[in-house]
Amino acid sequence: MELTLDSGMAALLGSLVGGSATMAAAWITQRTSSRRELVRMELQKRETLYGEFINECSRLAIDALAHGLEKPETMLSAYALLNRIRLSSSDAILAQAENVVMRIAEQYFSPNISLEEIRAVTRSLEADPLKSFGEACRAELRSIRAAG
Repeated sequence: MELTLDSGMAALLGSLVGGSATMAAAWITQRTSSRRELVRMELQKRETLYGEFINECSRLAIDALAHGLEKPETMLSAYALLNRIRLSSSDAILAQAENVVMRIAEQYFSPNISLEEIRAVTRSLEADPLKSFGEACRAELRSIRAAG
């Protein structure tokens, strides 16, 4: 009788342990998958935001070389994107974005330059107001990928 009880207990405990292991593995897999999906969505959101900022500020940077700021609302979209960056990005990204917007605003209040001078500026890598921002974005996105 004791042998039957031992066999039954062993079968019951074996089933319990096996079922628990299966449930734990499924839970870990789901949690890992959910985390990976959240990281992927965060990367996509930031890449889109940074891309929009780069597009708008590139347009404004070139415009500021040849024009003054006739209408303050010209800078509105850059400030809107800057504040969206402020919501979710690191301090390093925010500082670079603020620097870009300030450089563009300063250029609008500087004397306009000629077409030949614009050509020289566009060929100069040091003149790119978005270079530091882009590098900071790459570093941040790379660290998010590594953490995910």
